[in-house]
Amino acid sequence: MFNRLYGVLLPFFVSLLLAYILDPIVVFFQTKCRLRNRVLAVMVTLVLFIGVAVGAVFALRQPVRAQVQAAWQGFENFAATFDINNYVSPETQEKFLSWTKELNWEEILMDPEVTQTIKDIVPTVANWITGGLSWLSELVVVFIGLLYLIFLMIDLPNIRKKVPGLIPSKYRMQVMTLLKDMDRNMNAYFHGQALIATCVGVLFAIGFTITGMPMGIAMGLIIGVLNMVPYMQALGIPPCIILCLIQSAQTGQPVWMTLLFMALVFIVVQSIQDLVLTPKIMGNVTGMSPAAILLSLSIWGALFGVIGMIIALPMTTLIVSYYKHYIANRGVSSRARQAEYRGRLRGRFNNE
Repeated sequence: MFNRLYGVLLPFFVSLLLAYILDPIVVFFQTKCRLRNRVLAVMVTLVLFIGVAVGAVFALRQPVRAQVQAAWQGFENFAATFDINNYVSPETQEKFLSWTKELNWEEILMDPEVTQTIKDIVPTVANWITGGLSWLSELVVVFIGLLYLIFLMIDLPNIRKKVPGLIPSKYRMQVMTLLKDMDRNMNAYFHGQALIATCVGVLFAIGFTITGMPMGIAMGLIIGVLNMVPYMQALGIPPCIILCLIQSAQTGQPVWMTLLFMALVFIVVQSIQDLVLTPKIMGNVTGMSPAAILLSLSIWGALFGVIGMIIALPMTTLIVSYYKHYIANRGVSSRARQAEYRGRLRGRFNNE
């Protein structure tokens, strides 16, 4: 059932995550800017969010276009002047050719495991091709996701008010304590990680521009977006290697030098992130180290794909919070836990 409903559930969970992230902005417009109407505050938030994104695209359009054109020109020069002898020695080429000649391709293709692998790959490739052509259905999914986002942003306060009434009174205090912990940790994580990702993207863009890498600004910002998930910037290494090869063909620099500069940028930015940004910004607000967050993303992602990565942090936070409250502190009396819960609620109401 989950596999059948995956395509339907994914836009809903993505919209729910975005609604949760944008909710503090909606609250700001309601409280500080006196937009008492929730629908109006939501519309202003969406217009601001889309406007900032479009404005950033237009502001970066010219430099990114110039870098893309330079990268394409460099790629054409690289293809025209490509000489395999500059990358692989003639001895290695000869060994590789002799090894391929010795292979019995007919026997390899008739192997049952190879045949089964081909049968498994062909439908996947066909699905990729047809999926790439079905742009209309993808547009419909985006439109549905936008509707989800609008409705969830409008109804989020009502959903929060109704949650306690859905929980049996016997377990209401315990469940609400866990949900409050989850809400606090997720707010701290998203705000901190967004700031870290922004800083990392700017640092990568500056570093790549200094080293002369084609599309340095665009590549740096893409790596910054990937950094919203800890250590996902490693996915930017393969395209950076390709850009380094293009840079080598375009400028005449040795390949090893362009790769060395790229590696230095990664090492310097990663060191700044791990030694300065993460400790200063994140600190202990989430109660989990970056390694624990990465592990939770990997486990939940392996179980439920993209949806698992979306729910990884709240589910892991619930598990950790449950352990702290009801296993590690099992000896604490229920009366003490009730007093602690009431104190937290009183403090939150006073702050509001």
